[in-house]
Amino acid sequence: MNNTVLEKENAIIVVVSVKKDDNLDRKYAEIKRLCYSADLNVVDNFQQKIKEFNKRTVIGSGKVEEIKNYISSCSEIIDVVVVDYPLSGSQMKNLADEFGVKVIDRVGLIIDIFAKGAKSREAKLQVKLAQDLYVLPRLSQMQGTSGRFGSAGVGMRGPGETKLELDRRKLEKEMDSLKGQIEKIKTQRQASRRERLKSSLPLVALVGYTNSGKSSLLNKLVKENIYADDKFFATLDTTTRKLYLGENKYAILSDTVGFISDLPHQLVDAFSSTLEEASDADLLLHVVDCSLDKEQNGKKEYEINMEVTNKLLDSLGATKNRLVILNKSDLLNKPVLIKENEVLISTKKGYGIERLLNLIKEKLNYN
Repeated sequence: MNNTVLEKENAIIVVVSVKKDDNLDRKYAEIKRLCYSADLNVVDNFQQKIKEFNKRTVIGSGKVEEIKNYISSCSEIIDVVVVDYPLSGSQMKNLADEFGVKVIDRVGLIIDIFAKGAKSREAKLQVKLAQDLYVLPRLSQMQGTSGRFGSAGVGMRGPGETKLELDRRKLEKEMDSLKGQIEKIKTQRQASRRERLKSSLPLVALVGYTNSGKSSLLNKLVKENIYADDKFFATLDTTTRKLYLGENKYAILSDTVGFISDLPHQLVDAFSSTLEEASDADLLLHVVDCSLDKEQNGKKEYEINMEVTNKLLDSLGATKNRLVILNKSDLLNKPVLIKENEVLISTKKGYGIERLLNLIKEKLNYN
């Protein structure tokens, strides 16, 4: 039975700020894009800066009451409340009981988007493991009807035709099986890497914040038409192609999954084999959406995104041989300062592609 939900669910967003330098507008814009990527219809949003957590519900009792009243009086039927903060199973259940609707947190929402976008066998296995890792500690609260998690829609979708299994023993057994299958794929991937090394062709990996235009750039560089969309995590599968650099020079070009702030550790763990593409690369092409140029606390939004990506790359032990690609220059309203080791391009208009290819050759010592 296909468990795809055709009708969009109505959602309200709750943005929770815990740090002094948190920018609520940025946080709201990002979680709203995530909701869009999960095919949710955002009806309204609520925001709260908190100094001290309410252990029961994270947000304060006054805010809980405000949201509760809004849901009961809203002309639209609210199906789900999305909280932009990682919730424990008990906090999720308590909020769901208060609001009378399903509640999902940021982590669950991102995993759900991955579940919806998984196409290959490997991606489905990795996403399923991430879901199980997320569900297991919340299992007792997700069972039964009091938590109003339902059996379909956002937060309950599995990759492909599968559905979430809310039984601890079955879940643990399934996780062992998934880890075994992923390990086999990892072994096959490592064998493929060894073959690539024998070919003496350098590996170039596209990395960057989600929706920065990595897949579009790969299409431009290798003249193909691989799926790309204006949504977060539109493509999850690693795509590898041979890149011609002119003068009988070649490299292996690999696309990787996009990064995001507070990327759920379940996904980092589950996608470790995919992320190894970045770890093993001779050169990283760090793709950045430079049209995100609004200032936030003295930094442009794209600079914050760059910091998130660099932090994760450093944690993976990825090479420092990196080239920053400022993409989507066609959307700029004002000039952008180009620093050393950066190149300005537009994959849509084709601007800067020749210069980029020359810089890749230079970084690979092909000149």
